[in-house]
Amino acid sequence: MFYLFHGEDEFSRSETLVALKEKMGDPGLAELNITIFDGSKVTLSELQHACDSVPFMADRRLVIVEGLLTRLEPKGEERVLSAWQKEYLEGLTQYLKRLPETTRLVFVEDKAISKNNPVHRLALADEGGHVKEFKPPQKEKLNRWIEERVRKKGGRINSAAVEELAAFVGPPLPLRLLDQEIEKLVTYVDGARPISEDDVRLLVSYVQEANIFEMVDALGQRDTQRAARLLHQLLDEGEHPLALLGMIVRQFRILIQVKELTERGLSQQKMASQLRLHPFVVKKAMRQAMNFSMEQLEAIYRQLLETDVAIKTGQMDEVLALDMLVVGVSRVSNQ
Repeated sequence: MFYLFHGEDEFSRSETLVALKEKMGDPGLAELNITIFDGSKVTLSELQHACDSVPFMADRRLVIVEGLLTRLEPKGEERVLSAWQKEYLEGLTQYLKRLPETTRLVFVEDKAISKNNPVHRLALADEGGHVKEFKPPQKEKLNRWIEERVRKKGGRINSAAVEELAAFVGPPLPLRLLDQEIEKLVTYVDGARPISEDDVRLLVSYVQEANIFEMVDALGQRDTQRAARLLHQLLDEGEHPLALLGMIVRQFRILIQVKELTERGLSQQKMASQLRLHPFVVKKAMRQAMNFSMEQLEAIYRQLLETDVAIKTGQMDEVLALDMLVVGVSRVSNQ
């Protein structure tokens, strides 16, 4: 029996692998019957030898090979297989058809493998083959994922807190990070009540990015004093100036993208899909983008890049540069 576990969701893929290892029985004996290969180096004969080995005091062996099929994907602009790739794939697919019944062979790939790949095709067609693609959950699926993880850890969470987590800690950040934040929140409330939006804002560091939204709001409303106050609040809370600049750059990049897509007539849902952002983020960005013209956004973005260069080359103190940036953005916004 052989498996293809592929896709970008490393966290869920790892959990599935752990569950497969646990099915091997007693951990002491299981370790003797589990072999893991680096797919960038393993030869076909090494892989066959491991799979053909008789299990030691157990009824099955588990062989895991990481990154082999990615190595065997076609290369170059013409997407053509080399001679050694063809030879390796032909030998591998022929071997998989006679894989010992006592062996569980798992191909682990950190990106999606083309259905044209011979091993992928065989896994779909052969009764001994299994394919599972691991994609990070998006939009509503991400909200459900958060709720399920909280329940699994013995906690409860309200809908506003789910939205807050999904917007600021969800993809493109890894699910492993999101799971760690959920663990922290569940431990904090200790089953006494559901996790609230305030709990998320208090404990989850990435939600500091929400204050960047507020700062951009203030700039769009020509409220320089409030923008400066929010900036220094974040600095006082320990945020590094360059990290803050990075978040501000990201937010204005999103505004430019949303402004452009709005002018092209795309819906909020299509924007979220195309930009790979949570709908909550797109909704707030659409509202913020209305405070700026495209010319203003482009001028602000140039200022942001100039500030980044000034800080990194030592031309200006980090905090002073951010203060000057807030004043400069406000001037552009008033033009």
